[in-house]
Amino acid sequence: MTGARILIIEDDTCILDNIAELLELEGYVVFTASDGKIGMEKIFRSPPDLIICDLLMPKMDGLTLLQKLGKHPKLKKIPFIFSSAKSEKVDIKRGLDSGADDYLVKPFDLKDLLRAIEKCLAKQK
Repeated sequence: MTGARILIIEDDTCILDNIAELLELEGYVVFTASDGKIGMEKIFRSPPDLIICDLLMPKMDGLTLLQKLGKHPKLKKIPFIFSSAKSEKVDIKRGLDSGADDYLVKPFDLKDLLRAIEKCLAKQK
């Protein structure tokens, strides 16, 4: 589903820019936010088709953001992928148990990211 609107929420500008550029080259329409608070504002203003979100960020972390989205009937249906350096099974389980559709451990491969995005978008249809 190229042309899908993806919001990337990531506080590391290097990672944010790299993911955004790679996804744009794949045909996705990409929006970015440097923390959960800004990401939340962008989601409310114009809900994306999918969200890729870092777990640990200043102002609002990924778990809090996902929890807040869960309180809104339309927003909680947006596919949500965590991307985090936290690779312990307990962290991955917590992310998935909180309602995320997928969890990618950084650094991840572009193929893994694209596979996760395609799987989440297909499931949403």
